[in-house]
Amino acid sequence: MIPAPVRRPRALRVYQAWALVVALVCALLALHPPGAEAAGYVKISGSGSTWSANAIEQWRRNVRQQGMTVNYQSVGSTVGRTQFANGSSDFGVSEIPYGLTEFGATDTPPQRKYAYMPIVAGGTSFMYNLKIGGRRVTNLRLSGDVLAKIFTGRLKMWNAAEIKADNPKLALPARRIVPVVRSDGSGTTAQFTLWMSKQHSALWNDYCRRAGKPTPCGLTSYFPNIPGSGFVAQSGSLGVAGYTKQPQAEGAITYVEYSYATNAGFPVAKVLNKSGYYVEPTASAVAVALTKAKINNDPRSANYLTQNLDTVYSYGDRRTYPLSSYSYMIIPIREEMDFTKAKGATLSAFSNYFLCEGQQQADRLGYSPLPINLVEAAMEQVRKIPGAQVENIDISKCNNPTFSSDGTNLLAKNAKYPQACDKKGADQCTAGTGGARTPTTSSGSGGSGSGGSGSTGGTTGGSTATGGSGTTGSGGATGGTTTGGTAAAGATTGGTVVDPDTGEVLGADGGTGDTSVAASPVSLASGDSLGLRTALMALSAVLLLGVVVGPPLIGRLMSHRTRRDGGSA
Repeated sequence: MIPAPVRRPRALRVYQAWALVVALVCALLALHPPGAEAAGYVKISGSGSTWSANAIEQWRRNVRQQGMTVNYQSVGSTVGRTQFANGSSDFGVSEIPYGLTEFGATDTPPQRKYAYMPIVAGGTSFMYNLKIGGRRVTNLRLSGDVLAKIFTGRLKMWNAAEIKADNPKLALPARRIVPVVRSDGSGTTAQFTLWMSKQHSALWNDYCRRAGKPTPCGLTSYFPNIPGSGFVAQSGSLGVAGYTKQPQAEGAITYVEYSYATNAGFPVAKVLNKSGYYVEPTASAVAVALTKAKINNDPRSANYLTQNLDTVYSYGDRRTYPLSSYSYMIIPIREEMDFTKAKGATLSAFSNYFLCEGQQQADRLGYSPLPINLVEAAMEQVRKIPGAQVENIDISKCNNPTFSSDGTNLLAKNAKYPQACDKKGADQCTAGTGGARTPTTSSGSGGSGSGGSGSTGGTTGGSTATGGSGTTGSGGATGGTTTGGTAAAGATTGGTVVDPDTGEVLGADGGTGDTSVAASPVSLASGDSLGLRTALMALSAVLLLGVVVGPPLIGRLMSHRTRRDGGSA
């Protein structure tokens, strides 16, 4: 006689089924734990430019949700080129190509096969820390000649006549200028010194001679610092920006990528262009300038896609920022020095991302997105990477904010023209710049107006109002220039700042800035979306709760049903 099958209680069968589901999910999590590489991507590492670091840091964080791990060390362009050459990194990032000869030494190109690929554009800006009467200046204007004299030690005081000529509405203080330069090999230094060598060669060569360097000086990635000159040398973009923003560094000015100033909450100088307008290095101003960049378009050349900026410096469009340039990724195009096709698949996917979707974030990160011609050329370089996912490289699917159907650079085409008050002359705009947007509505320690002494509307430590007909001086009450005894338009009132053009109260002065200069990526919607990692973690939490709560609840329900039916299940 065959024994009848033993029937387990229904509650036990449900519990066993639940346990099986949990086991399966746990197995899936074991096979694909949170943060694991997806789609076969392997980890890659790069190093180099601090100028580009804020953009790269954001991009590499964004691609984590796609399963890519991209490590990057912002150690400066010179070290980045060296590490790529000796094979200790998978890619390098630099503002200058190999082959640079400076002070008699040549930066020899590597033995490994490589190519250049533009990744982002931007402006080399001049972040400064300057106050008048205790209030931060946010609308400083500087001509190229003044900048060159500051960074060659020929101008030493902020109230020098040449600086006053650039800033007719500011009563500049008798404070010493502290130029802050890079101590390490830097693409930012190279871009700045290239500009000085092209536009102000006499000043630059004279400085190099005083520094004991051979002339003509030309471009150099190492800034020659003369002992006892009063210059301060710091390593990296974070170093120069961090030093300049300190309260005790009042009077300091440095050259640094625009995004570092915006992250620090500090202003940058508007620079005089060839059309006679002072312009801030915004994304559109950089885009306009770089329409005149001459790109090496010969694919047979070792310097294919590198830039010549001579016509950028001299471009006559009044919207242009003269110190605009591109940054490059140096990519391997052969399997060697531990670079494999697996790494190439990751590098090509990462490149395809930042050439398209990543460019959408360039503006808010302090950069300018690449135009379509350079994206197309860069994609051709990406196809050369061993293991490249060629099928995913498609310009028609590239979501870039500069693209138009006819190939026009939309960012440059739609760029706004500067205001009349930005033109060189007796007027001066009050709007803040960089990361310090509070207008500078006044300057100086006091003022006397044409109709009486200044006594109304100013705040202690405030400055001379930019509107009105009064002149700066020490005879009036602390506050602003007045006309007929009343504070002129734009003076600070009761600790607030008033826009002189609209009369709108803008709030208290925010001159102290942020406490961080670090590469702080902005919060983006794409980075907050629910990916596989988030979904699995949420499912795990629900199932864990089910394992704890489910069986007792089901058992209770089954017991209730059994009693109701009068028998076992």
